[in-house]
Amino acid sequence: MLGSAVTLAAERPIVIAHRGASGLLPEHTIAAYTKAIEDGADFIEPDLVATRDGVLVARHENEISGTTDVAARPEFADREVTKVIDGVAVTGWFTENFTLAELKTLRARERLPELRGTANDGRFEIPTLDEIIALAKARGVGVYPETKHPSYFAAIGLPLEAKLVAALDAAGWRTAEAPVFIQSFEVNNLKQLRKMTGVRLVQLVAGEGAPADGAGRYAEMLTPAGLKAIAAYADGIGPEKTLIIPRGPDMRLMEPTRLVANAHAAGLKVHPWTFRAENHFLPADHKRGDDPRAHGDLVAEIRAYLATGVDGIFSDFTAEAVAAR
Repeated sequence: MLGSAVTLAAERPIVIAHRGASGLLPEHTIAAYTKAIEDGADFIEPDLVATRDGVLVARHENEISGTTDVAARPEFADREVTKVIDGVAVTGWFTENFTLAELKTLRARERLPELRGTANDGRFEIPTLDEIIALAKARGVGVYPETKHPSYFAAIGLPLEAKLVAALDAAGWRTAEAPVFIQSFEVNNLKQLRKMTGVRLVQLVAGEGAPADGAGRYAEMLTPAGLKAIAAYADGIGPEKTLIIPRGPDMRLMEPTRLVANAHAAGLKVHPWTFRAENHFLPADHKRGDDPRAHGDLVAEIRAYLATGVDGIFSDFTAEAVAAR
């Protein structure tokens, strides 16, 4: 079954479950990943951060007050601190200040309660990378991990790269044929990973700004020369979706840019992010009504992007993404 993910990656656009079925269940939980697999995901995506004892766990950020019940736990009240992460002061509770055993006592919360409710808060624990890989292997899907704040973690003595590669090696995933993509918004850790593993690498690209490791600016990466430079160390790009189809002043979809064609010309796959069903996130073309929580026509939006020739998509709603494909 593991070969099926590789075949899918080669033959048709892949569906990447963004933090699991995160539109339906609290993100980065085994329950959310399992639901995404049941709904047809080809890859599940864990964002990776480190614990104090050096274990890789899945959280969108190392600051966890928005995705766990840590702020309501009196035994951890004294762990609240302010840190500078990628140049920004952040106050809260951070994974690197907890052991894995301590994190396992916490329970996940919905990150977007105003849109998705809180019915499943308190039900699920924080999973480790090893637990996620075991699930993926058992269910015959791939993994698409993101290294979060890798230069920050390296600076505090908890580098992510070696731990990630060791976990993939232990799973037998070492080459470009493995059902794996590793992604990062930074550049230098991808270049480091290129020397450590043969699995496919993806350079994430935001609509503005620059990588936290100071390696140029995202706008420069989108030029033909920038894409050629990415192809020297990565196999694809993960662009913010509006870089492929911009939105006009009326928030409707405009004509596509040449990014997909230019990336393909450089030999790069293109996996845009993130497709979500709520009206709050959709272009005006595909909203239904005025309630930001209501679901619009996500399938139609995804089909517009598939028509540009993208090689995969990140979605919070796996079933809709599979239906669109």
